[in-house]
Amino acid sequence: MDFEAIDIQDFLPHRPPFLMVEKFHALDETSVESSFTIPQDNVFSEEGVFNEFGLLENAAQTCSSIVGQSFFEKDDLTGSGTKLIGFISAVKKVDVFKLPKIGQTIFTRASLKSRFDSDGYSICTLNCDIFESEQKLLACELNLFIQELK
Repeated sequence: MDFEAIDIQDFLPHRPPFLMVEKFHALDETSVESSFTIPQDNVFSEEGVFNEFGLLENAAQTCSSIVGQSFFEKDDLTGSGTKLIGFISAVKKVDVFKLPKIGQTIFTRASLKSRFDSDGYSICTLNCDIFESEQKLLACELNLFIQELK
């Protein structure tokens, strides 16, 4: 899969200033890796630091791509005609170790723990870790609900 060809705005329903994923580096049915360089004017920044809510939103958006990709045509992640809505249904566990500064690039790795699919929606549990260089910033377990809008 050519990750450079994926337009994040076609793949995730989020738009600036709430888009917290910039690039995918790996993506399959059970795991994903993404990156995000925190801009100066980010809505989740306070006094030059990207806050906990921003880290959690980055985690959720990265995690949603694992399940969200199944709503797209195989090998076509352009989002043509597919509309999804998703939200965090539960934060089961979260540990924040450090907050990154504006301008830093964070790398997010997530893996699917469990998934339930029904007609047009998925409920899943995922584990996620966020890093800046080798420093772990956040570890969490999330439940997400993702639904295709017809």
